[in-house]
Amino acid sequence: MYDDILLPFDGSDGAAEALHHAAEIAHWADATIHVLFVADTTRDSVTVVETRVVDALVQEGEDTAEEAEKTLNTLGVDHGSDVVQGNPAPTIVEYAERYEYDLIVMPTHGREGMSRYLIGSVTEKVVRLSPVPVLTARMRADERLVFPYENILIPTDGSAGAAHAAEYGLALAAALDATVHVLSVVDETSLGPDVRSTISGREREQAATDAVDDVASEAETRGVSNAVRHVEHGSPIEVLLDTVESNGIHAVVMGTTGRRGSDRILLGSVAEKTVRSAPVPVITVGGGE
Repeated sequence: MYDDILLPFDGSDGAAEALHHAAEIAHWADATIHVLFVADTTRDSVTVVETRVVDALVQEGEDTAEEAEKTLNTLGVDHGSDVVQGNPAPTIVEYAERYEYDLIVMPTHGREGMSRYLIGSVTEKVVRLSPVPVLTARMRADERLVFPYENILIPTDGSAGAAHAAEYGLALAAALDATVHVLSVVDETSLGPDVRSTISGREREQAATDAVDDVASEAETRGVSNAVRHVEHGSPIEVLLDTVESNGIHAVVMGTTGRRGSDRILLGSVAEKTVRSAPVPVITVGGGE
């Protein structure tokens, strides 16, 4: 499923954890990891592009990439590296697309201080912009990344974007022989206590059920032996996080866009909130609109 994995890397603790997780995936998939350091020449300190400053950034990148490669070599993973200059988020996206990477792996937080470039906002920009699937991992002291994934959560609202992400998630689940949990959330927070709201609520319930059934049916077609259906009510992000915790979920696969209009539940903002707050890896899949 994966041949080439791109790992934007800044040497932070979060990036190091992402590196080890990417290495586990690479071992499983027999893939090559390519370490990328983006020397951020858009920072205020580099507005006057003096050769010495840019050279120092590039040297920092080369040293950081070399350390990552040493770790990958120890882990027995095929690897390469590159140091480029530019605006981090679009540079990462363009690089991944140009060289046809299968997956981008990033932490949600990077190094603090003047040299940081993998802060959450950059990761979220990559998630929004990238046509290549992005695996993000939020690392905290009490959290641990698990691979292989035994339980994969696929949220859906029945939209084209969600269906496209579901296809990807089902392919991954089939390859890992994982259990799939299919979730659709009926968001009733905007409904009032009148007849129209009651009808609308019923319509939303049916739409959510249909969306879950569609993915569960596709799971069977794709050889996923165990699919668990979840149709829940409440705030989409809160329900999603509760589902992760209560079902021992190891990874979430979701689209970055959802249904347009008042009944949408998987907008980019929900995907971004999931990336920020989920205690497990989140694989976001763009496209399919």
